Amino acid sequence: MGKSGYSKLHIAMFPWVAYGHFIPFLHLSNKLAHKGHKISFILPKGVQPKLENMNQYPNLIQFVPLVIPHVDGLPPGAETTSVVPLNQQKYLAFAVDQTRDQVEGILGALKPDMVFYDFWFWIPDLARQLGIHPIFYVVVSSMIMSLGSNIRTLTKEMTVEEVTKLPPDYPSSTVKFKAEEAAALLFEAEDFGSGLSFGERIRTAVSGSDAIAFRTCRETEGPFCDYVARGYGKPVLLSGPCLPETKTQQLDEKWVSWLSQFEPGSVVFCSLGSQSMLQKDEFQELLLGFELCGLPFLLALKPPQGCSTVEEALPEGFQDRVGGRGLVYGGWVPQEKLLHHPNIGCFVNHCGYGTMWEFLLSDCQVVLIPEIGDQILNTRLMANELKIGVEVERGKNREVPKESLSEAIKFVMDKDNETANMMKRNHAKLKQMLSNRDLQEGYINNFIQALQDLSNRKSKLQNKMNKPDDVW
Repeated sequence: MGKSGYSKLHIAMFPWVAYGHFIPFLHLSNKLAHKGHKISFILPKGVQPKLENMNQYPNLIQFVPLVIPHVDGLPPGAETTSVVPLNQQKYLAFAVDQTRDQVEGILGALKPDMVFYDFWFWIPDLARQLGIHPIFYVVVSSMIMSLGSNIRTLTKEMTVEEVTKLPPDYPSSTVKFKAEEAAALLFEAEDFGSGLSFGERIRTAVSGSDAIAFRTCRETEGPFCDYVARGYGKPVLLSGPCLPETKTQQLDEKWVSWLSQFEPGSVVFCSLGSQSMLQKDEFQELLLGFELCGLPFLLALKPPQGCSTVEEALPEGFQDRVGGRGLVYGGWVPQEKLLHHPNIGCFVNHCGYGTMWEFLLSDCQVVLIPEIGDQILNTRLMANELKIGVEVERGKNREVPKESLSEAIKFVMDKDNETANMMKRNHAKLKQMLSNRDLQEGYINNFIQALQDLSNRKSKLQNKMNKPDDVW
């Protein structure tokens, strides 16, 4: 027992089988373990070696392997979304649903106080049978939860107007989908395994929880978190962004050497995330946009579909025209470290949730090219509400014209443009606030306190139910 009468918690983690979920669940696990709490992290057997180096507290965080069975429709040995296209992930969800007996055995043996989960609709009932609190942990934005599964049921029969209409009392008129983006929301009506649509799976998983936890803070998403709390009638807990401690390791010499050729704040850096799958013509149009902006650029892009290297996909004559001011790299890059290099002044990205937190803590100007649901809403929050970046205007067929990209980059990089300077000031204020160690500590301490209160309420209820001779 601690001084306040609270004991240390034992928490099980069971995220959706994607690295974009494993990693934030592990970041939270590290924050909780730092405060002395024990974590049992359930994950597919083959994933453990890839995450072990991110486990900062191996004495308190234990990985518990799960054997994912093969089901028809899945590639042999598939355990995560990294080898399963989006249109086949319903089979992966179904495969993990088949591990219910394994998970019941694990949780029954470990007896944690609570289990954090996301896509597993069957966890709440299973957890309650075992006397464990089910906590739904959201690793994407609260905006997508506000517009999606919790408030209404979306069906394929709905019109575009019905799909994109804002629900009653929604807290923003600008953080929303456009008519041409309706398909991004209608994904919720798609089959996602075990006879459930994606929306039904999430709605069932959230409805059964004792609390909903978000990886965010009130300073950026407060009204949307409150909206979700009202929509579900459940407690909403905020862990803060749970960013890992920035390591002091230096950038590799190859990056330092290349960037040192340019002036401070002059280089445009682009990374569109691991899920990005560009066609060759889209890839080439992007590159021509960077060429057109006239600034030095570093592009970290996967080869487009049908190409094995970025070099073979370059537009004709591109390398000769840009010379040494442009570098297109097809491998992994240390994104977070590059964002803190003084010569990088602009970051062009997809506004995925993890990337969003990284650029908020940088000094870069921000240009956004969202592709899918939550990225679109993250972008509208950054550009329309917080006013710290610009969204690239797409063409009629959702393409990104080179002229639009070039104009957006030149706009934010223009030192004489008052709007661009206002964005820079807004970004600097937000960065200063989010970088405050006391703010981060406050969030994780309040989060733990709320979890302990939840656990204590269960203990008191159980004690009341016990007969006097059962107490010892």
